[in-house]
Amino acid sequence: MNDDERNELEREKERWEREVLAPALSASSESRERFETVSGHEIGRLYGPWDLPDADYVRDIGFPGEYPFTRGIHSTMYRGRPWTIRQFMGFGDPDESNRRLKYLIEHGAPGLNVAFDMPTIHGLDSDHPLAHGEVGRNGVPLDSLEDMERLFADIPLAEVSTSLVIAYPPIPSMYLAMAIDQGADLKRLQGTFQNDSFCRDVAANVRVLPRRAELKLCTDVVEYFTLNVPRWYPISIVGYQIREKGCTAAQELAFNLSDGIEFVKSFINRGLDVDRFGPRLSFMWNAHNDFFEEIAKYRAARRMWAQIMKERFGARDPRSMMIRFHTQTAGCSLTAQQPLNNVVRATIQGLAAVLGGTQSLHTDSYDEAMALPTEESSKLAVRTQQIIAEESGVANTIDPMGGSYFVEKLTSELEEEAWEYINRIDEMGGMLEAVENGFIQREVARAAWRYQKDVESGKQVIVGVNKYVEEDEPPIELLKITQEMEDAQKERIARLKERRDEGKTREATEKLREAAENNENLFELTMDAVRAYATLEEVWDVYRDRYGKFEESSTLVESV
Repeated sequence: MNDDERNELEREKERWEREVLAPALSASSESRERFETVSGHEIGRLYGPWDLPDADYVRDIGFPGEYPFTRGIHSTMYRGRPWTIRQFMGFGDPDESNRRLKYLIEHGAPGLNVAFDMPTIHGLDSDHPLAHGEVGRNGVPLDSLEDMERLFADIPLAEVSTSLVIAYPPIPSMYLAMAIDQGADLKRLQGTFQNDSFCRDVAANVRVLPRRAELKLCTDVVEYFTLNVPRWYPISIVGYQIREKGCTAAQELAFNLSDGIEFVKSFINRGLDVDRFGPRLSFMWNAHNDFFEEIAKYRAARRMWAQIMKERFGARDPRSMMIRFHTQTAGCSLTAQQPLNNVVRATIQGLAAVLGGTQSLHTDSYDEAMALPTEESSKLAVRTQQIIAEESGVANTIDPMGGSYFVEKLTSELEEEAWEYINRIDEMGGMLEAVENGFIQREVARAAWRYQKDVESGKQVIVGVNKYVEEDEPPIELLKITQEMEDAQKERIARLKERRDEGKTREATEKLREAAENNENLFELTMDAVRAYATLEEVWDVYRDRYGKFEESSTLVESV
C-alpha cells in the first residue's frame, strides 16, 4: 500500500467513524467500556489494513512449510494428513489402563498418551508410605518394567506412536527395554517423552532432585535418543501446565520458548549438533477459552521459534526451525457445575488448536473437573475431534485465519509482549535462573490472582459458575478408583521382589551408582537396572543418593 492509498483509507475510516459509528454510539452505547481477551489484552473495535502498516507478507507471514512458518510447518497441512488424535489416559492399575488404551484405539484415537500417578511422578513405589491413597488416582502407577509390560500388553510398539507424560529416565528406560524385547526397530520407533523438568517444577510443584541435576538427566535422555532412536521426540517442552497454573497467553508463549532455549543450550553444551536434535524437539501448548488469542499464540510461537533456532543457535536445516506441537484443551477451564457445558468449551478450544496448526490434540472430557474420564466421556471427546476433522470443513484449506487483520495484529502483539519477557529472562541468565530466583513463579501467581479476581467479581463470566447458575443439578456418573486396586498393586511389588534375581538387581544398581558418581550419561545403565527389575523408587534412590533431594531456596511468595 503506497502513501496515497494509505491516506485515502485513513480518510474513509474517519468518515465511517463520523457518519456511521458516532450516531450508533449516541443511540446505544457498547456493552462494555473495555473489551479484552481472557489474558487481559485490550481488543480494538475494528481492525483493518491500518493495523498492519509495516507488514511484509513474505518476511512476517510467508507460506506454509517454509520460514518463518507462521502459516504452518507443512506445505499441505491437514490436506495432506490430519492432526493426530492423542487422548491423555491413565488410571487404576496397568491392566485397567491397558484396556482403556485399546478402547481408545478401537474408537479412532491412535495416538497413545499415558499419564502416571503422583507417586510415580515423585519417584516413589506404590508401597511407599507417602503413596497411600494416591496410587492410580490421577494416572497409572508404574513401579517396574513388569508394570510397563502390563500397560502395553498386546499393543505392538512398532505400529503406534506413544506419548509418556512427565517421563524421566526410569520411565523412558522401561519403555525402550520393552520395545527392544518386542523386537521393534529402534530406527522406526515413534513417540514423545514429556521430559521437561521446568514445567514439572514451576507448574506442578513436583521436584525430586535439585534443578540442575534434573536438567542433566533430561539431557541424558535426549542425547541417547538423538544418537540411537532418530524418529523419537525425546523431549516435549511444555507450556501447558504453566498456563493451567494461571499465566496469560503471552506468558505461556514466552516462558515455554525460554524453557526451550534453556534445553537447547544444555544439549549443545553436551556436544550435540543443533541440526541433529533440532528436528526432534516438540512442544505442548494449552488451548484456553479465548478463541482468537489462542490461534494468534500458536502462529506467534512458530514465527518466534524459527527465529530463535536460526538466529540464536545457527540452525541451518529448516526442520530444526519448525516448532512441532501437541495441544490439550484447558483443564483449568472445566467446571464441576453444569459439566456438559465442558463439551462446548472443549470443542471451541479444540477448534482453535486446529485453526492454529497443531500436530496433535487432546480434547478434555466433560467430567474431568471431578474425576478421571469414563469410557463414555472419553469416547465423546474423541468424537468431538472427529467431527471437527470430518464435518466442519476447517481442514480443507491451510491457515484459514491467515490474513485476518485482527488475527495478524494479535499475533504480532503477543509476539512483542513475549519477546519482552524473553529478553528479561535472558538478562537474568536464562530460564533456570529465572525459576531459581522465583521470577517465573511470581509472574504466574500475579496473573492467576488477577484472573481469579475477575471471576469472583463477575467481570470474567464462567457460564454455570458466576452466571446462568442452576441450584439443583442432577449427578453424573463418575469413574471410581478403588482401594482394592492400590492394595493389589502393592502386592505385585512384593511378589516381584521375591522372585527377581537380587544379585543381578544389586549389580545393575551399583553400576548405575558408579556411573552417576562419574557424571556419565545414565540412560543406558538405567535401562540395565530396570531390566534387572530394579523398581522405579530404587532407581530414583540412586539418583537421590548422588545428587541430593530438592530444597527450595528462593523467596517465591510476595504480596500481589
